[in-house]
Amino acid sequence: MATTSIPNQATYYKRYRMELDLVAPLPAVPSLPAGFAWIPWEERLIDAHADVKCQCFKDELDGIVFPNLSNRAGCERLMRDICERSGFRPQATWLIAHNEIYVATVQGVADRVGNGSIQNLGVIPAYRGQHLGLAILLQALHGFRLTGLAKATLEVTAQNENAIRMYRQVGFRFRKSYYRMVEPATYRISDPAWVL
Repeated sequence: MATTSIPNQATYYKRYRMELDLVAPLPAVPSLPAGFAWIPWEERLIDAHADVKCQCFKDELDGIVFPNLSNRAGCERLMRDICERSGFRPQATWLIAHNEIYVATVQGVADRVGNGSIQNLGVIPAYRGQHLGLAILLQALHGFRLTGLAKATLEVTAQNENAIRMYRQVGFRFRKSYYRMVEPATYRISDPAWVL
């Protein structure tokens, strides 16, 4: 059983909340490169979304900021929680596949005031740099618009400069910033109680 220690000092990570007005014109969803395909939401794809999510975030800063993103069990639990929410939007929940491999994921949820919230947008490391993140973001935003939502929101860690640049390119604007505290802990990766 693997044990990993986190230093004995709490760390604070700056996060931004960003918003986009969906009433304004949206860029068209770009065509995917040859060999890539859109995979719309189906319940049988929960495991596929969880697998991709884990590959995207387990070795990234967001896997530290949100420990459930750093392991497969946490990603599956998170995915099940997302698709069971009353505001879950299948039209804004997508995978991108390259041949038979799933390489990108996004989920969409409407909050209590009717804003679409982008959840866990990620592209696995080997497939980054091909504008798949931009494509799947736009696919989700068009899905929100199809369901009648007028605004989209997301949150991003301040150090994720590439993602912030992409979000701003589409038209997202900063609404507020906050700090997320990550407490020190020693945990066993296989311990389900550790998953938040």
